[in-house]
Amino acid sequence: MSLQKTLWGTTESGQEVYRYLLSNKNGMQVELTNIGCSILSIMVPDRDSKLIDVALGFDTIGEYENNSANFGCVVGRYGNRIRGGQFSFGGRTWQLEQNEGNNHLHGASGGYAFRYWPVSEEGDDHLTFHLESPDGDGGYPGDLTALVTYSLSEDNGLTLSYRVTTSSETVCNLTNHNYFNLSGAGNGDVLDHELMIQADSITEIDKEFIPTGVLFPVKDTALDFNTPKAIGRDIHSSMEQMVLAGGYDHNFVFRKTEGPNASAYAPKTGILMEVFTNSPGVQLYTANFMDGTTVGKNGVKYPKHGGFCLETQLFPDSVNQPSFPSCVVTKDSPQDFHTTYRFSIR
Repeated sequence: MSLQKTLWGTTESGQEVYRYLLSNKNGMQVELTNIGCSILSIMVPDRDSKLIDVALGFDTIGEYENNSANFGCVVGRYGNRIRGGQFSFGGRTWQLEQNEGNNHLHGASGGYAFRYWPVSEEGDDHLTFHLESPDGDGGYPGDLTALVTYSLSEDNGLTLSYRVTTSSETVCNLTNHNYFNLSGAGNGDVLDHELMIQADSITEIDKEFIPTGVLFPVKDTALDFNTPKAIGRDIHSSMEQMVLAGGYDHNFVFRKTEGPNASAYAPKTGILMEVFTNSPGVQLYTANFMDGTTVGKNGVKYPKHGGFCLETQLFPDSVNQPSFPSCVVTKDSPQDFHTTYRFSIR
């Protein structure tokens, strides 16, 4: 195991930005940076032992500072959507920026994806970034300290650990918004990827992608991934939930299970990715709004469905849904979530 640190350049405000490279004995490499606490690349061996970059992203610091697609970054203070950008908390109503129609998405323009995350700890197999977010930051109540640790194991597991603390009381839902393409970033779409998600339901959405509060059963529908199937098989289904999202952009409610909570397999490369987490849900997003104009690494234009996200999380709009898992963080009740993406060949 090894960690290498190199100076990449500076932000618009003059802060030094570094690239951090974690490597293991199998040749797997994960590159990270301070802007957005972001994943720059994930290099894993394919069936021919060739290293393949399976993470979509950019080439420059400036692009990560203006990362509207959220490639590879940690989103917050509240990842996903909040209806009307509004919620009641601590005896008053809080109004947030509305950056997606009437709603609030991923912390909006002041979100953590655009922040500089200093490194607070580093070792041969891990790296911890931290962020201090004061009371009122982004319109949210309460202060917050976030620690995000990336760890690489010798069995090709990349683990993301999130710890959130506060001196008072706040709400939080951190997740990583990495886009995967197990055939290689920029190598076409992901419609042939075989996906499995251990979930009996999704949080039903309305036309604004906001949960209605109903848990929608997925059995025998286009949203049923309990048995592995190609992402593209049902992506153009006429069922209402699929039409509303224009593909997959849904929070799946994990059931308690042994083994991986989710997995994805690319027939072209033989790369299998298994997902293990203690988060209650995962947002499957299939890059429905990419249109071939987004220029990524090495000048490649990413096509529609050119990647997929498996964003482990609390549920969207939990601040307005008492029946959903709580997103409240208090002085005595910090948040601790972890997700492992383990890569192998099949």
